Amino acid sequence: MSDDFRKKRIESLKSFLEKDQNDSFTRYALALEYLNGNEIVEGIRELETILAHDKEYIATYYQLAKAYVNIGERSKAKAIYEQGIELTELKGDSHTNQELREALALLN
Repeated sequence: MSDDFRKKRIESLKSFLEKDQNDSFTRYALALEYLNGNEIVEGIRELETILAHDKEYIATYYQLAKAYVNIGERSKAKAIYEQGIELTELKGDSHTNQELREALALLN
């Protein structure tokens, strides 16, 4: 994907967020755009914002922990994986729970 196209997507997603700051889906998409463009700090900021207002947006846990690993914040990553594992157990999401457990095992 070209850098110009990615920048346009980011601007478009930001404009959607201006209408609804708590739209977890749009904020998650924005975070992934940042992460895919190697703008890790910005991606982490968006993922942390999601968890601040929507702790049940399950996909956030894997991506945030992975981003923490990428910047060397292993203890933060471990804590996020563990929170995600706990939530997915409560929600009965065995597939995501297993993915988080595997990622955590690789971290240790």
